[in-house]
Amino acid sequence: MGVHARRDPGLSPGQRGPRARWDEDDVRVRPNPKGSRPRTKERPAHADAVDGFVVAVDRGRSYCLVGEGTPQQRVVRAMRARELGRQGVVVGDRVGLVGDVSGTPDTLARIVRIDERRTALRRSADDTDPIERVVVANADQLVVVTAVANPEPRSRLVDRCLVAAYVSGMQPLLCLTKGDLRPAEEVLGTWAPFGLDAVVTSRGPEGLLGLAEVRERLEGRTSVLVGHSGVGKSTLVNALVPDADRATGHVNAVTGRGRHTSTSMAALALPGGGWVIDTPGIRGFGLAHVDPEAVLRAFPDLLPGERECPRGCTHDEPDCGLDGWVAQGRAGAAGAVRLASFRRLLAARRPAREDQVGPDEPPEVPVDA
Repeated sequence: MGVHARRDPGLSPGQRGPRARWDEDDVRVRPNPKGSRPRTKERPAHADAVDGFVVAVDRGRSYCLVGEGTPQQRVVRAMRARELGRQGVVVGDRVGLVGDVSGTPDTLARIVRIDERRTALRRSADDTDPIERVVVANADQLVVVTAVANPEPRSRLVDRCLVAAYVSGMQPLLCLTKGDLRPAEEVLGTWAPFGLDAVVTSRGPEGLLGLAEVRERLEGRTSVLVGHSGVGKSTLVNALVPDADRATGHVNAVTGRGRHTSTSMAALALPGGGWVIDTPGIRGFGLAHVDPEAVLRAFPDLLPGERECPRGCTHDEPDCGLDGWVAQGRAGAAGAVRLASFRRLLAARRPAREDQVGPDEPPEVPVDA
């Protein structure tokens, strides 16, 4: 009898052919010894999830503030639920928690929901990596901290931070430190065309001068502080939040660079309301993911001129329509300066070449971001 013959219950497997033992009629369905239920795409709604605010993330564990502003305020340690897939949790996220949310030692809750982010500060690993990574969520402003001297300000690095702020939907604020070493006006002129808000701090006999103005700019907001090593960012944070106890370092007299001191990102509550998010040292601030159109949206006086551009214009080509828009005076009296500033930010997206770097500005510098 052929291999493909219909099964005859009176024949043994050997008589039905060599492959008859694999006939589907011979399949035996055995019960699952573990007794687990089959997987389903349906997920629980978790209507009873407790709201939390992520104040720190460390080695796969998130530390979430629950009951903010109430007598029951506490920090709950939590892990990301598997049902969230690849979606990561970052400082600033608003999340939903289930499980043990008592906040007592050795307990672990689960994050089952990540609320939609109002803003997201993103970066790529370097300028050749187009994959963007969210660093901080739901911040209102990006405070770019740089010293007027010791170490010297790195304008290209500040420009890159400004690009990150603009494309993330955050308001940039320039904070100049060590104003007692050099007139701040000499440095502020570098970024005058951007119309940035700026504050200046300096050391005085009784502490940090200019701190009250900084507090005023941060009050009621969630602010991210970024800046390369040695600029005094941790000193500023400790002055703003006295119990923060962020480590401080010094500037190397030979290299002119500082040593990274902050090692973990954390959201710290300001005494007058609001949050300041201090950032650890990250060896780069890649902008490969940034599209020129996203930068242009930060220049509303130039944005309408995009209609004059050829298709696929990168806005730094000879036939860019923005040049004609500015030449006709349609961008205002400061149009030419603003266009130059816009193209300066576009250039900051690309890796620095040796011929683009001044003697006091190394091609790559660490940045706390």
